[in-house]
Amino acid sequence: MKIIVTGAAGFIGSAVCRLLHQDGTDEIVALDKLTYAASLESLQGVVPGNRAVLEQVDVADADEVRRVFREHRPDAVMHLAAESHVDRSIDGSAVFIRTNVVGTHVMLEAAREYWNGLAGERKAAFRFHHISTDEVYGSLGAEGLFREDTAYAPNSPYSASKAASDHLVHAWHETYGLPTLLSNCSNNYGPFHFPEKLIPLIILNGLEGKPLPVYGKGDNVRDWLFVEDHARALVTILKRGVPGGRYNVGGNAERRNIDVVHAICDLLDELVPAGKPRRELITYVADRPGHDKRYAIDASKIKRELGWEPQVTFEQGLRATVEWYLANRWWWEPIRQRKYSGERLGTLAPAHATPATAG
Repeated sequence: MKIIVTGAAGFIGSAVCRLLHQDGTDEIVALDKLTYAASLESLQGVVPGNRAVLEQVDVADADEVRRVFREHRPDAVMHLAAESHVDRSIDGSAVFIRTNVVGTHVMLEAAREYWNGLAGERKAAFRFHHISTDEVYGSLGAEGLFREDTAYAPNSPYSASKAASDHLVHAWHETYGLPTLLSNCSNNYGPFHFPEKLIPLIILNGLEGKPLPVYGKGDNVRDWLFVEDHARALVTILKRGVPGGRYNVGGNAERRNIDVVHAICDLLDELVPAGKPRRELITYVADRPGHDKRYAIDASKIKRELGWEPQVTFEQGLRATVEWYLANRWWWEPIRQRKYSGERLGTLAPAHATPATAG
């Protein structure tokens, strides 16, 4: 199978490409605009290769996207390209609308045009898999889980843009018959994660002895999903999911943000002891505007229908992630020096003084 993977040099996209490469049977068209959060180093050993090619293309560029379909003639699309950081969407929403909404529309139209030109078994087998987030569902109270039929209630510019893209994908299936698949995942973590997000930021700040910023009281709850487990889920959905279907993907690992930070501090103290406990570096900062209280995924459908469930516990995955950052300074040090040094984003005020956090 030849698969276009958009956002291929991003965090989740690169994990998908590495998995497809390891499986050894599929061809990859790695499509990425190569914006600030992309890293070709995350695709080392995959691109370039005899079963993988890189296309540096903006998903919102209709002419270039159509060219990619025309030249590569894929059997499937895994659409992961997106602006994804909530804080950045608060500071500047326009790029989120362009990439997440307009870009998804461009991909759908190019896929529909291409699919309509196929015939027989190739047309019947074609799939367009759109990868989204649990944030489209809004915020949960102390109880309950997001299910595939949970009503959408996005609260940030980022989640609103992803909700819009999800609705487009659903509409292109219902209106045009395009064989789409839709998945919504919980918070991912793991190796190769751009350090603006909570877990890598706390790891790196902890290593460098910098403050460990935590929003509000740190009691916001997220369900954590190891990125390699997620990659397995996405490939499973692509190859076994029912067209028109949607699947929630979660890690069965709800944790308060402060508990995640504590766990990282304790791992760093064990693996690279410092002069004092890292927990003493924790600094509570003003909360993010519109910060959703709790996300939690009901992933029973994908387990029941497709046989997928997470294999990595949060404790296993977090230790593996910390150990990876300790062993791979070559990957993250240039990012900290040239792209993002940890400044606070999403405050609705000039971002020049306070450190960042996420989650």
